Order: sequence, then structure tokens, then C-alpha cells
Amino acid sequence: MKFMKLGSRPDTFITTEAVRSVNSEVVSDLIVQVKGSRYLLHKFPLLSKCSRLQRLCSESPETSQHQIVQLPDFPGGIEAFELCAKFCYGITITLSAYNIVAARCAAEYLQMTEDVEKGNLIYKLEVFFNSCILSGWKDSIVTLQSTKSYPLWSEDLVITSRCIEAIASKVLAHPSKVNLSRTYSRRGPRDDISCIESDSRRHNKDSSKIWWAEDLAELSIDLYWRSMIAIKSGGKVPATVIGDALRIYASRWLPNISKYANFEKQIVHDQSESDSIGKHRLLLESIISLLPAEKGAVSCSFLLKLLKATNILKGSCSSKMELARRVGLQLEDASVNDLLIPCVSHTCDTIYDVDIVITILQQFMLQVQSPPTSPLRRRGDFERRRSRSAENIDLEFQESRRSSSASHSSKLKVAKLVDGYLQEIASDTNLPLSKFISIAEAIPGFARLDHDDLYKAIDIYLKGHPGLNKSERKRLCRILDCKKLSMDVCMHAAQNELLPLRVVVQVLFFEQARTAMSGGHVTELPSNIKALLANHDDTAKTSAASFNKAKMTPVNDQWSNASGIKSPKSNISTLKMKLAEDDDLDEHNADEIGKSSRIKALCVLPNRPKKMFSKLWSNNRSSVASEKN
Repeated sequence: MKFMKLGSRPDTFITTEAVRSVNSEVVSDLIVQVKGSRYLLHKFPLLSKCSRLQRLCSESPETSQHQIVQLPDFPGGIEAFELCAKFCYGITITLSAYNIVAARCAAEYLQMTEDVEKGNLIYKLEVFFNSCILSGWKDSIVTLQSTKSYPLWSEDLVITSRCIEAIASKVLAHPSKVNLSRTYSRRGPRDDISCIESDSRRHNKDSSKIWWAEDLAELSIDLYWRSMIAIKSGGKVPATVIGDALRIYASRWLPNISKYANFEKQIVHDQSESDSIGKHRLLLESIISLLPAEKGAVSCSFLLKLLKATNILKGSCSSKMELARRVGLQLEDASVNDLLIPCVSHTCDTIYDVDIVITILQQFMLQVQSPPTSPLRRRGDFERRRSRSAENIDLEFQESRRSSSASHSSKLKVAKLVDGYLQEIASDTNLPLSKFISIAEAIPGFARLDHDDLYKAIDIYLKGHPGLNKSERKRLCRILDCKKLSMDVCMHAAQNELLPLRVVVQVLFFEQARTAMSGGHVTELPSNIKALLANHDDTAKTSAASFNKAKMTPVNDQWSNASGIKSPKSNISTLKMKLAEDDDLDEHNADEIGKSSRIKALCVLPNRPKKMFSKLWSNNRSSVASEKN
């Protein structure tokens, strides 16, 4: 780092009984009081360089041997005053980035200008500041940090803005052209996995481009915000590098946000903790305002962690919505753990904030709507001579097709993500049925190639909410497509006592039809059933393999042992009991809505279900008769 020495005389300042004075044969004739400290000095060296002291001495009468001057609001304190006093006496002083701001503010206060004496302190400080401090990277950073102690003076003297401009110009320049004044650190940012998580691979990849981010991360949020605005306005730094810099800063200043999770629910609030939350909230919202607008500039995981921190710190609704919109743009890159945002409000009964996830899913669906494609053209049209505008239309059409394909792939990934998220929140006893269904239905049906994960989530919800009535269980299971269940899941569902009867009937039917198509004992199936199974056979085989590998949570260990069901015959007695139970309940609740819902459930089956079920009943009559005997 750069430094400058002024003066040549040795230091003769001494302290006697809490009074600072100059060891000299000449008797002192001036007493200067600076913030509780007293200095016994001489008028001639000080007044010859300080216009303010000249004016103060002329205004106060000499009533004794010593004239007294009060400087209660002196900027920089006694250290800065002593620097100026030693300069007046010609005593050697050392100036650097650490004390130049204090010395500059003190010299301005004392009015040590060129009008008083040529080569005065203000002139020398300005030359050192412009030629040495602003040319060095570390010197500029340290000087900018020190302006925090004198914000008003630094703004009036244009110190802060000059430092920011110098820093921004060095970031925009090539690193080889920058005088770093030290070897910058390449260490990874400090992280707290409870809030902000780093991407070490991405950080290492862009380390040559983001050499400046760790040094800037030491600045306070107001100075950092102004510096980043200046860097972004230059237009030369990629959005991904800006995003990584913000992630490093968040890792530095938002390390332990999770400790405030239960603050609102506390009866007695600590004032210091409230102030700390306010500071962190301001910092967080400043980071959000600096996020680049480009998609992918920051990772989806980082955005969700910012959203989690915003939830904990009670950030503004606008900040939450902005983060939700950004997450929706790249939701396919998220993980289930990222979406588990704690609900910290005392008005919220659920463990996790499901409302914000619903908002994210809505934003995702708005963003991935496929753009309208151009109408198909006749073959003869392509044989004609095409103009340049026609070629442009073809290019736009191809771009539209690629965009549509990408959005379809994103929906498939998000559907898997949503089903995994539903499994995590389904056991929450305070989770309303309507919100569970809203999340499940937020993704279109075609995005789920199989419904195994969705069935698992429904099963967990049914076990965690035993108080659901028959109507609510039917409403829940309407989101399930039995045709998209694998064989193992069908075997479990066939003996799941929590499922509504109509779901079990559908599962039994499709399992029986699948068994017949794979070479079972059932006779030839109608053509419409063959066509129905052909569309779902490949999906069922693929999903069955993935389902067998899945690990169940302890509460669901029992339903993975459903291998005892080999065909619908083994569950025929249970089916009869469920039918009887369903008929009894329908007699008490016979209304048009109930009848129409039963008709709709039967309509899910193929056009000739009666022959199929007659075979099921006839094939099991002998076994039922033997049981009675």
C-alpha cells in the first residue's frame, strides 16, 4: 500500500497530566480543546496555516496568558487534529489510505488552504489522494471503507464518489492493468448452509473474472450498492459474474439468518435483536435490487435461499414476488430441499410456506407457456420462390419449436419436483386439503409420465389426516390417474384401505387388464381395452423400475410390502366388502351429486367393462363357495 511522509522534525509532543503539549523552550500561548482533550500549543505555527483558527482567535478576547479555542465538532477526533498540528510544526507525519480521509476532513475543517499558505496540507493531501490512492486497488477499497466514519464530510469533499469511480474503472479494466497492491484471496466464500449456499465449481470457473468480488464484500451495504451500480452501468461485466459477486457478498453478511426464525413468535423481544433484524432486512433487499435481470445469472438455489431469508426477516411483499418470479423462470433447476421454506408467521399453522410455492408454480406456468406456432404450409408454398421475409418467418418458426420443446422438458422436470415436494409436506397435519390439491394440479397432467410419486404423496397425506371424510378422500384421489401407475404401486393400492372404493375398482380393473395382456389366464380382451393399455404399457414399465428403487419414509414402510397380491382374485372378498360399504353410505347420502360422481368414475373404464367384471366374479365364485363351506 502507498504512504506519504511530510515534515522532517522529530516528534516533540508530550503528555503531562492529561494535557498534550510541545516540548519547546517557547512558552505556549494557545489552548485548543478537542472533544475533551486539551492541547497547549503556540499561535504562530498554527495560525499561519489554519484560517479557521485565525478567525476564532480574532473573535475571542485575550483574557489571560493563554487564549482558549473550543473545537467540539472536530471531524476525525484528536488523532486527526494532532496530524494537522504536527504538520504545522513541521514534525514528520505518515499518511496512508487508513488515515487520509480523517486528515482531509480535519484539514478542511481548519481551512488549511492555498489562500493561507502555498503548499498547505489540503493541496498535498489532494495530490497524494489522486495520484497514489486512487491508482491502487486496495488503497481505494480501504479509503472507501474509512469514509463510513465521516459520511457527510466525505460526500461534500467528493471522496466517496471518487473512490467508487476508481473501483468501478478497475473492475471494468483487465486485471493485468490493475495495481492490486496485494495478492487478492482466492478462498471460497464463507457460507451457512441454513441460508446461503455457494457453488464452488462455478466460483472456481469464474475466479479469473471475479477477482474483485471478495474485496468488495468487505464494504458496508450502502457503499457496496453504489459500487455495484457503477460496475453494472459500465456494461462490460457479464451478468453471471455480477450474480456470483452478489452470492459472495450474501455469504459474507447473511451467515446466521435462521436464528431469527422464531423471533416473531417470542413474547418478549430484545431491542438489539430487533435492530439486527432491521439491518439484515435492509441488506437483503438491497441485494435483491441488484440481481441481474438475465435468466440464469444466479442459480435457482441461491434465489430460493434469498426467498427463505426474506421470509424469515419479514421482507417486503414486492421482494418476495420478485424472487418468486425469478425462481419461476428457472424452477426446473431447483431441488425439493430448496422449496422447503419455513413458515415463521404466527398466523401460519403449516410447517412450510406452501403459499409462496403455489405462487412460484403459477409464475412458472406463466413463463413456460408455449408461444403460438405458425400455421402449417402446403407443399406447393415451399416450392415457390421465397423472399427474405419468408426465410425470417421460417427461422422464427424453428425458434418457436425449440422454445416449445424446452418448455415441455421443463414441465416434466418440475412435475417430478412437485411430487417430491408433496411427499415432504403431506405429513403436516395442518396442511389443508385444498392447498395440497392446488399444488398437485398446478402442473398439467401430461407433464407426469407416471403417477407413482403422486400416489405416494396421496398415501402419506391420507395417513397423516385420518379424519378425512369419504367426500374429501374422493376429492383428493381425483388428481390420481390409475392408468399411469406401475404394477407395484397398483398392488399396493389394491389393498390400501384408505383409498375410496372407486379408485380400488379402477386399479383392479387396469391391473387385471394388464395381466391379461402380459399372458395371464383371462381370455381375449376387447379391442378398445387393448388400445387403452398399449398407450400406457411403456410408461408403466419404466415407472415400475424407478418405484422399486425408491426409499420410503418410516411412516410408509408398510405399503411397500404389497407383493402378496398376485391378481385381482386375491382381493375379491375385500372388494365385495367395500362395495357393500359404499352402497350403505350412498343410501344415506343419495343425491344427484353423488350419483353423477359414480357415473363419472365408471366412465373412466373402457366401453365394455361388464364382460370384464363378469369374468372377475365368475372366476372367483368357486373360491368364495369353498370359503363358505
